[in-house]
Amino acid sequence: MSSLNYAAPTTVDEAVKLLAGASGLAKVLSGGTDLLVQLRAGRLKPDLIVDTKKIPGIIGIRKGSDGGFVIGAATPGAEVEANAELNAAWPGLVEALDLIGSTQVQGRCSLAGNLCNASPAADSVPALYAAGAIAVVVGSKGRREVPVEQIPTGPGRTSLAKDEFILEFKLPPRGPRSADAYLRFIPRTEMDIAVVGCGINVTLDEKGVCTAARVALGAVSPTVIMVPEAAQILVGHTLDADTLAKLDAAAQAAAKPITDKRGTVEYRKKIAGVLARRVAAIAFDRAQGKTNGKAH
Repeated sequence: MSSLNYAAPTTVDEAVKLLAGASGLAKVLSGGTDLLVQLRAGRLKPDLIVDTKKIPGIIGIRKGSDGGFVIGAATPGAEVEANAELNAAWPGLVEALDLIGSTQVQGRCSLAGNLCNASPAADSVPALYAAGAIAVVVGSKGRREVPVEQIPTGPGRTSLAKDEFILEFKLPPRGPRSADAYLRFIPRTEMDIAVVGCGINVTLDEKGVCTAARVALGAVSPTVIMVPEAAQILVGHTLDADTLAKLDAAAQAAAKPITDKRGTVEYRKKIAGVLARRVAAIAFDRAQGKTNGKAH
């Protein structure tokens, strides 16, 4: 292994040039809670680490011109959780990010790091998918906006080019009677990896009938997956027993997990259905103003 080089550019252009000019493997340091562990374990041996946290705007939360939110890619989880307005609009996404690690980890972990680490069991990613978040990607060819579900392509792999990184995330504006929720199942009570995770985002009409929905599952496929069949089951219905049963079945059908020490294929599929029902119930209640409490 060649010596490890570290750079902390202060502009997007400088960061892009460093990544493009790297002779070997270059890794972007957004939060570092995954990258540093992988370095110490010897699983990653990059030639260059590009720390993006000094780039203006890459840390912070602001309102977008459309009334939605813009979250800097390297914004720590603790800062996201502390934003009351974002909590009110996107409680599921905030809760999902808050599940990553300990209090100490929350001071560093970021949405971009969690997404680009590309673990199928990442907690914030199903919630990002369900929210319909857009990643603003920068590189030598300029800036492009990419739906977050197009970023991970497999375990540890993304669609980003060598010279690209995520600058920020855009969340759409919140209409009335809209809400999201996220739940995961873990063997322990805290700081564990999801056996299954589920994020759901819904919009309801005045009668409680769903008019729009997005459903995502984690840890049941090589990447976090969108489940449009489950979303279609919710649209046009209230959350009655029949709709819940069909949602459960759709989540199980979409799940393509593996058997490992954390659970069997059959177990994970069953949990996917159970979580989908529970998460939908929380999202529907929130959309109707029935609860503001935490889902986990």
